[in-house]
This record gives sequence, C-alpha cells and structure tokens, in this order.
Amino acid sequence: MSDSGPAGQHTVRRHNSALVLDAIASAPGVSRAGVAARTGLTKATVSTVVDRLVTASLVREHGQERRSGPGRRGTSLSLSPDGPCGLGVEIGVDYLATCLVGLTGEVRGEWTRHRDNRDLPPEQVLSRVADALAEALADARRQDVTVAGVGVAVPGLVDTASGRVTVAPNLGWQDVDLAAEMHTRTPELPGQLVVGNEANLAAVAELHALRHEPASPSSFVHVSGEIGIGAGIVLDGTLFDGLHGFGGELGHFPVQPRGPRCSCGARGCLERLAGKDAVLDRAGVDDVDALVAALDAGDSTARAAVRAVGRVLGSTLSAVVNLLDVPTIVLGGVYARLHPWLSEPLSAELGDRVVGAPRRRVEVRRSVLGGEAAVRGAAAAALRTVLTDPDAYVLRARQAESRTTSSVGSRMDGGNGSSPAS
Repeated sequence: MSDSGPAGQHTVRRHNSALVLDAIASAPGVSRAGVAARTGLTKATVSTVVDRLVTASLVREHGQERRSGPGRRGTSLSLSPDGPCGLGVEIGVDYLATCLVGLTGEVRGEWTRHRDNRDLPPEQVLSRVADALAEALADARRQDVTVAGVGVAVPGLVDTASGRVTVAPNLGWQDVDLAAEMHTRTPELPGQLVVGNEANLAAVAELHALRHEPASPSSFVHVSGEIGIGAGIVLDGTLFDGLHGFGGELGHFPVQPRGPRCSCGARGCLERLAGKDAVLDRAGVDDVDALVAALDAGDSTARAAVRAVGRVLGSTLSAVVNLLDVPTIVLGGVYARLHPWLSEPLSAELGDRVVGAPRRRVEVRRSVLGGEAAVRGAAAAALRTVLTDPDAYVLRARQAESRTTSSVGSRMDGGNGSSPAS
C-alpha cells in the first residue's frame, strides 16, 4: 500500500487544468460539453477551468463549434493565438538559431547567426547564446509577446532531467551543465528551461508538422544532416530515444573501420563520410548554397559527390530499417535541400539492402520544416511545459507581473519603496 495521502485540492485543480487544456489542444474548435465528454470531468468543472484559461490567454472562445447533427452548438474553444510563446535556441556547430513560436504553431520571429563554435570553450559559446537570447527576448517585448519558457537544442547526448550535456563531440564538449550556465548568464530567464538533443527535438517538431499533411506517417526516422548527423526515431507517434535518452546517434554508426578519425575518437563514422563537410569537400565547393547552385547547373562533380553520399547514407539507413521496420525516412537539415538529388541514390541503396524489398517499400521524403526543425522543436518543448501544467505558468506570470509592478512603484517612490506624504 502506498504511504502517500490523497491528492490535495490544489493538485487536483492543476491536474484538471492540464487535462482540459490538452483536450482543447488535441481538438481545436471543441465546446465545453465536448471537453467534458473527452475528459470525464463535470461540465461545471470544465466551465470553471476554461474561464481561468481564457483569462490567462491560453484559450480563446470564437463562434459556435462545427459539428453535424441536432442539438444546440456550444462555443468553440481553441488555443489562443495571443497566448505565450516558446523561445527555441539551437546551438549548431557553425551557427546559432533562435525562434519564437506561439501556442498555435505560428512563428513570431526566427533568427540565424553564422558562428563557428568548434573547439571554443563552452563558456564562450554560451555567452554567444546568452547574447542571442537577449536579442530574441527584446524582440518579444517589442511585439508585446509573453515568453513562457526557453528550449535549447544541442548536437550531443543530453540528460534532459538535469539539463546537462554529457558529450557533444563536434563542439568538443564534455560534461557541461548547460542549464546552470544559462541561468548564470541570463538570470531573468523566463519560465522553465528545457535542454534536449537537436535530432530528437527536430523529429518531434516534424511529427507535429506532418499531422497537417495528407497520409502522413506516424513512424519514421528523421535524419538531420549537418556537420554531424543525428536521427530522431518516431515509432507510432512517439519519440523513441533509448533507455538513457541517448538514442539516435546515427552519425557515429561505423561505416569504414579504418576510415578517417571522427570527433568522437573512433574511425570511419558515418558523419565523416556523409556529413556536410564531407559532401562539400567531395563537390569542391565552400558552402551549401554553392553546392545547390552547382547541382542545379548540372555540374558532374557536385552530382557525383551527392550520389556517393546518398549511397553511404542509404547503406547505413538500410540497417536502421531492417532493425526497426520503419516505413519512412525524412531528410532534414542540409539533406532537405539536397533531397532532389539525394533521394534517388539513397532509395536505390535501400531497395538493394532492405530485407523484403520491394514489398517493403521505404518512402524517402523531404522534411516539412527543413533546417528549422530543431530550433522549432526546442521552442515547442518550452511550450509543452505550459500545456502540461498551465496553473504553474499562470502562477509564474502573476509573480512576474507583481515584480514588475513593485519595481515601477519603487522607481516612482524614488527607489526606497516608501509612499509619499499625503
């Protein structure tokens, strides 16, 4: 028998708020009666919770619900486009990206800063991140947007519970307490801070984006091709990241045992043979824009380089497909831009190596979000902290408003907080 007592009124209220908000997020346009039917809560409880969520700008009421059949139609409920945003940050090997995303998925702002972060002390990179955050937060204030939380995407193994980066080979990081470092550099960090692996966050963002696509897959491997290569594995609509959250390190799949030395210390890893640097070197160009231009122009060296990368990538992914039985490969990051030239050699390799082909056809499709998937996934991860505990968000918002009011009052009083004589 458990020695824990019954849930208190506050705990029940928090649970009910999360339940109601999730029902509205899952079925935009649902009515109060519809929420009650979905959650099993009484109509009175749902109405009370909805009123609270509307006041907090998490939910909006707009017109009558759309449904067929007799009976009175209730008021339509959905997440509020005027509600809080999540602020996503992606720490790339050669760039920093930030993104503001609202509750309904709209992007309020997106910025990319090209910076080479390799072989720099983590403190220097995180100072750059703090500067990028400050700029994004300033833009949010100009838009009069509330930032509910911050998500950070990192190309490495992340302990999501603590926000500690165990290892990020391409950045040269070992055991970096990213969460603590960020709080030190940005003391007024709004809401909760979420830290995650960039490939996993990209895959989750892609999953949500694909739900609006016809015949979208619920199981796929999202391959993020940058300098490193990461894979986000989605099985039946759920991210699979392994026992410790370290799954999906596709870039360190051994391809050539005596191949070039990788940043992880091993030899012949996939990312050394099929990552962004590898394909640019093979094509003899300096950047991805130049590579795409050469491919468009029919340059034989560029096309041969991409075909070679496609074959290596297809060979590796065939092992993933044979192991997991996933029907779809989604090409993200740089690979999304190279999809028109990359998909054919990759698909051919899958056809040759996947057991059961052609009966077991594997679709190779371009990412809907492309290179923006990880930073949007980071922003969405920050917003999920609101969706899973809206009452905590409301409490933090009230406390922030109280601090702002007190600060304004203090300045009006001359800084000592005393009231003027009457």
